[in-house]
Amino acid sequence: MAVEPLTKDTPLSDFINHKTNTGMQCGNYSIDLPELGDGEQYRFHFDATACVGCHCCEVACNEQNANPDDIKWRRVGEMEMGEFPDTLQLFNSMSCNHCLEPECLIGCPTESYIKFDNGIVWHDDPSCIGCQYCTWNCPYEVPTFNQERGIVTKCHMCADKLEVGQSPACVQACPSNAIEIEVFNVKEWLDGDMEKVGVAPHLADINITKPTTRYTLPELKEGEELRIADEHLLKPAHSELPLVFMTVLTQVSLGAFLALFLGQVLFSLGFNLPEPTFFMALLAFIPGAIGLPLSALHLGRPIKAMTAMKNWRNSWLSREAIALGAFTGLASVVAALYFFNIKGLGLIILEAFTLAIGIFGIYAQSMIYRIKARPSWDRKSTTKKFFGSSYIGFLLIASALLIANGTQGVLVLLAITLLAGMGQALVIMEEIMFYRHLDKEGALYYQYNRTRILLQEHFAIVKKFRVYSLALFALALPLLAIVFTASGLLSLAIVTLITATVGAFASELAGRYLFYRTVVPLGLAGNFFAGNQRH
Repeated sequence: MAVEPLTKDTPLSDFINHKTNTGMQCGNYSIDLPELGDGEQYRFHFDATACVGCHCCEVACNEQNANPDDIKWRRVGEMEMGEFPDTLQLFNSMSCNHCLEPECLIGCPTESYIKFDNGIVWHDDPSCIGCQYCTWNCPYEVPTFNQERGIVTKCHMCADKLEVGQSPACVQACPSNAIEIEVFNVKEWLDGDMEKVGVAPHLADINITKPTTRYTLPELKEGEELRIADEHLLKPAHSELPLVFMTVLTQVSLGAFLALFLGQVLFSLGFNLPEPTFFMALLAFIPGAIGLPLSALHLGRPIKAMTAMKNWRNSWLSREAIALGAFTGLASVVAALYFFNIKGLGLIILEAFTLAIGIFGIYAQSMIYRIKARPSWDRKSTTKKFFGSSYIGFLLIASALLIANGTQGVLVLLAITLLAGMGQALVIMEEIMFYRHLDKEGALYYQYNRTRILLQEHFAIVKKFRVYSLALFALALPLLAIVFTASGLLSLAIVTLITATVGAFASELAGRYLFYRTVVPLGLAGNFFAGNQRH
């Protein structure tokens, strides 16, 4: 029998019944929790002075929720300090922090997260499309992608147990009583308690999501600092190949459409330039038409891809899907007008509107990655790089113009192409200098430095290809094509431009591949047994 998606208006009891009927079980350990008053919620309390690192909480959580071994809703991180024999080992058992401002909820394109009045952040499985955006947004890496089900899942504080006065599975299983559920006042927590007892070593800034977990920690002497137990381990992030191609192709499409629009405007104003053709309009449309559907291959449930547009008020992913979908659709209309030779002011207005939609779409695309949980993405250079890749579109249109019309007007377009390529090269150089001169005292040095190590050691060959190919295909060859075009060497100019276009595309793919593989997220310190968190 099909399971109907739940909504924000669905009573919590219905959510619990749904979850209970799809795998949850109940124990029989009762707890004495007071009734929630006005402004009160449930939260976890973790006593790090009591935890012995046995991982019983992880096992109990998996058994309770029928999760496979590689799916962990609760994880135990390890930290250490000192030298033998004067040492200290500290554990942090963490599941969902049921934050007051959960980034998973805010960014979810399908509104699959719900924050209930009792404090629980609930994930509605039926409406999830498996885009995994929440796994990027959460600074604690709590939401976990279940590949078998094609969706993201997470801790729900064993809401079914709480409803009948029973403690969550992790609480029941802990042999040292290091985990418990308690009631807290939200206002008091925000007014100062969160700063005092809501902070644990090596976790993200609490102001990102305002987590509710209360910690009991051992007292450390002045100058003592806990080390992350797995800091010697470094794992590249997931390659996200469908998104590598999708992002670059849509950006190429925007650049090509901008070249088309400029050509049409200049021709209409009487400049001695050739009028754009249907073939050029088709070249501006095709990359986006190919790239946009590729994003569905990233989803756990591709068949539900259209629902990604649902949360346009809050989610940059929804805005990207709407804007780029509209851009590609309008670009096809523009191509049709060229095919039927329908020109004039109406065409220019339509192109201007389409271009504006496309620019917003790529901006929204870049903002998907400007998230605090992933420091190397959360930089202005991300937006600059995404727009910078559009220079390939200029190369594409310049090649078509050279083939169709000879040298007429090509020099103008090549000059713009060269400037755009120089802009992209400057962005890449800025990033190289940023990682070369990291601030060791900076709050995010740990993540940035690990990204630097990945770039310089794990992916050194790809990085060198990216840098040298960009210089060759975005700068040297376009400049050479200008020389050939000005000299009337048409055949050499065409070969040079086509080579530059193909090579520049390969360079941008390499750069985007590095973008995904070298990101180091915020998360649980010492998380040896992370399951399949895709970081």
